[in-house]
Amino acid sequence: MLFTDVVFYVLAAILLFSGIRVITTRNPVHAALFLVLAFFTAAGIWLLLQAEFLAIVLILVYVGAVMVLFLFVVMMLDINLDKLREGFWEYLPMAGFIGILMAAEMALVLANKNLQPLDVSKDAQQFSNTAELGRVLYTDYLLPFELASVVLLVAMIAAIVLTLRDRIDNKSMNPADQVKVKRNDRLRIVSMKAEVEPLESPEGERK
Repeated sequence: MLFTDVVFYVLAAILLFSGIRVITTRNPVHAALFLVLAFFTAAGIWLLLQAEFLAIVLILVYVGAVMVLFLFVVMMLDINLDKLREGFWEYLPMAGFIGILMAAEMALVLANKNLQPLDVSKDAQQFSNTAELGRVLYTDYLLPFELASVVLLVAMIAAIVLTLRDRIDNKSMNPADQVKVKRNDRLRIVSMKAEVEPLESPEGERK
């Protein structure tokens, strides 16, 4: 067994453990930290596959931006943990069904014979997996790439719309009313007379 195989099995074991702990731990902060660990170990596996670009993007985007945002939101919000634990096991059948369905989809994708490995017949010094990844994305997989971008755009718009809903315990704003506002609605100039401080006499009395 090669040293790279030992490193892969170690990283894979850590990744499975951290992934299980993300969904089983009861503390949301601990769950976010386990997810950070899962991202780091996944980046290590990408490095073993010589996909440096994907590993760096995984760390910079998800760990450096997304997970930091999650941790700030989780720690700043007053989350009732007892309320979150209610009905946890009620969603287990649906979660198990979705998990099995995703595993079946991944198995079908990996078993597809049409998947061709990247052409690495070039000189190793001149080969760039980043350039090759961009070429494959914008040629062979252009339509799925565009569909994925549209799905992400719809998800982002939906998240913004959900934050603008009217709630009793929260102040909501209407962007249309903010655009229509004029200067006179926000600013009022009041004319006031200048006040003069009374002079003090040498004896300390005011005049």
